[in-house]
Amino acid sequence: MRVPLLIASALLANTAHAAPLVIDAPTLSEAGAVRGLHEAESRAIAGHAPSAIAVVDGSGMLLAFVRMDGVRPGSIALAIGKARSAALMQRPTSELEDNVAKGRTALATEGLTALRGGAPIMIHGACVGAIGVAGLNKDQDAAIAAEVADVMEHAS
Repeated sequence: MRVPLLIASALLANTAHAAPLVIDAPTLSEAGAVRGLHEAESRAIAGHAPSAIAVVDGSGMLLAFVRMDGVRPGSIALAIGKARSAALMQRPTSELEDNVAKGRTALATEGLTALRGGAPIMIHGACVGAIGVAGLNKDQDAAIAAEVADVMEHAS
């Protein structure tokens, strides 16, 4: 009985030593964040939709932000929260909102902003960041965020 256990332990130990201790992961740059911010701001202006717009890195930390004229003060936290939630969950926040509406309320209690308007920025299959938009209309917020995330994905 001890021999198979020792062999299994030796195999696990060799596997642990063979695995890398760090990995290379793409990261959204400041220039990338500013480009996303400008893309979203241009769309908001074109749609007559003043917005608060946030761009975060893959871990949800703020990289770039703008509050356009005429935007309610509460939209600041919403835009950042939407971006952060999209990055951490690696999915559009519209999916989170839909899940909460279907009864998955734990998503709303974990510090996530489960409102439309956040979209992850995926580059080569990796979430490098996200964009959050909070303006006057949740559907417009979601459309702007999704369009910018798509532009960013295809620009890389």
